Amino acid sequence: MDQYEVLKLLHEVRHPGKGDQDIVELGFVNDIKVEDRKVTLTLAFPGRKDPLADYLAGSARAVIYRNVPAGVEVEVKTVVKEAAAKKKQQELGTEEIENVSHIIGIASGKGGVGKSTVAVNLAVALARMGYRVGLADADVYGPSVPTMTGTEGAAPEAIDENGKSVILPVEKYGVKWMSIGYFARKGQALIWRGPMASGALKQLILQVRWGELDYLLIDMPPGTGDIHISLVNDIPMEGAVVVTTPQEVALADVEKALDMFRNEKVNKKVFGIVENMSWFTPEELPGNKYYIFGKDGGLRLAESLGLPLLGQIPIVQGIREGGDSGEPSALSSRPDALAFLELAGKLVSATE
Repeated sequence: MDQYEVLKLLHEVRHPGKGDQDIVELGFVNDIKVEDRKVTLTLAFPGRKDPLADYLAGSARAVIYRNVPAGVEVEVKTVVKEAAAKKKQQELGTEEIENVSHIIGIASGKGGVGKSTVAVNLAVALARMGYRVGLADADVYGPSVPTMTGTEGAAPEAIDENGKSVILPVEKYGVKWMSIGYFARKGQALIWRGPMASGALKQLILQVRWGELDYLLIDMPPGTGDIHISLVNDIPMEGAVVVTTPQEVALADVEKALDMFRNEKVNKKVFGIVENMSWFTPEELPGNKYYIFGKDGGLRLAESLGLPLLGQIPIVQGIREGGDSGEPSALSSRPDALAFLELAGKLVSATE
């Protein structure tokens, strides 16, 4: 057991007098030490000792004790510390995106439709066409861009300029990449509430040294909610591309996503729909098409809503292999790469 595992356990200890928040959320966990045969936890209460400090300490000790091997000692200390003056948060302006011509969100009504795959390959396809491209991975609960681009071990550098911190993006395949995944340990779940997630995502966009770009793509979280509304309200996004698969269950969720962008409080242009997993083509039978998830569902939806169908992306083994190996399929000359290049060309035409 390490410090992170102990911290996860402490989310179970809730304060009855503070809206049932746990002691981690409340900031009471001051220090965790994990030694060979002993776990020491220090709970710090600002200003004065909490009336329920002993109860919380006992509960914390119990939850740790239940999960450590027999014979491991668990000690919980409580201290009182003076409330520190709140550090002024850096104000985030739009200076770092002032030289970006087009900021485009890549969205989906639900997870599992290949939104991130489309976003990564679209970015690479645009770069292959000679455009200056960046991609911000705003899918905070499932950041997959580091894996898909083979940049998992990257550690973006932060520099201080005139009292402000700026993050330098990772560059590969002619694209500038930024992801919350670069700042989390492998396998670490990001257990964030909406406001915390929204703040972090704004940093990943507004605090990054993008430089001059033709396109900045934002791989948005799936679905609709407060994070999406915060992003589109706080980031000068020109519009969005919505990704779906052909089956009815996905199309129903796409309509919700489209409704969000068209809502008067959001009011962002939808450039069109991308139908992913349109058909399956075996590598050994390149002329065959098998419509596993139905045929032309995205096309019919686009026509019914008066939107362009920007592309139909097939299921081929190369897309999956490229995503797993960190070499996007848009780098190749196979039919799937040509589909992403065609998609990129249509997006360029839509934004001119």
